[in-house]
Amino acid sequence: MSIDFTGRVAVVTGAGGGLGRSHALLLAARGAKVVVNDIGGAVGGTGTDATPADRVVEEIRAAGGEAVANYDSVSDPAGAARIVQTAVDSFGTLDILINNAGILRDKSFGKTDLADFRAVLEVHLLGTVYCTHAAWPVMNAAKYGRIVVTTSIAGTSGNFGQSAYGTAKLGMVGLMNSLAIEGARNNVLVNAISPGAATRMTDGLNPPALDKYLHAELVSAGVAYLASEECTATGQILQAVAGGYARLHMFETEGVQFDPAEPLTPEMVADRYEEIADLKTATPTTPGIAGRTEQRLRAIGRWDD
Repeated sequence: MSIDFTGRVAVVTGAGGGLGRSHALLLAARGAKVVVNDIGGAVGGTGTDATPADRVVEEIRAAGGEAVANYDSVSDPAGAARIVQTAVDSFGTLDILINNAGILRDKSFGKTDLADFRAVLEVHLLGTVYCTHAAWPVMNAAKYGRIVVTTSIAGTSGNFGQSAYGTAKLGMVGLMNSLAIEGARNNVLVNAISPGAATRMTDGLNPPALDKYLHAELVSAGVAYLASEECTATGQILQAVAGGYARLHMFETEGVQFDPAEPLTPEMVADRYEEIADLKTATPTTPGIAGRTEQRLRAIGRWDD
């Protein structure tokens, strides 16, 4: 198998440095026409500078690829729409959206300013929503699309001082789960990358023994796969750290089904909580609002067809 993006058009947000730059360079090297989006701000999201995006565009063009820059903020719905329109105006369509843009304003929750909390959500979570919403009709009309959102272990497992960041990152997983269902009929696949990389956003956060292996390129290989025609998975989280790859997924224990036609008390839950929480019986969660409820109710004869 050889993964080739010739003829494909990609948008990579936050592509002026770090992971986004690496993603953009790899997609372009494999033939994609790339919109390099970046406002060029500080890690905390302040300021603007066209230089980072322009520099990456120059790198791509110097290597023989095609790219244009965009400097709009993903946190502005109109800006997000312009990012997608840049792809359509420059290259005729949009096939791939890599939602990578982000900022950090880390503090323990008790010391967090709610304005900072909101700013992190606006860039990471709502920025992903706005860009994806703008790309959605283009991809569905073409009956093809690959969307990658960037989640984090801070969202799936938690991390001290990153309540805002973790909230935003897990929110993306909820978005992905629903869009994977909605997009499947038109071959618009939506997956998540959970990366570990040494960038300016992670400076000082990683153990030195690990930091030396956290090359952005080791993550970009997985992102490129998720963005390719060869990828048929949707609604999945791919973890990529220091060359190690794994799939993350929500699991549900077999649990306990009480009779819904009979009264239920807190004591009944307490008496069987160890059984309810027993991870030895865990299996992957079932998509959809009902989950495994129908299966459990059928087992006790409480489901009417």
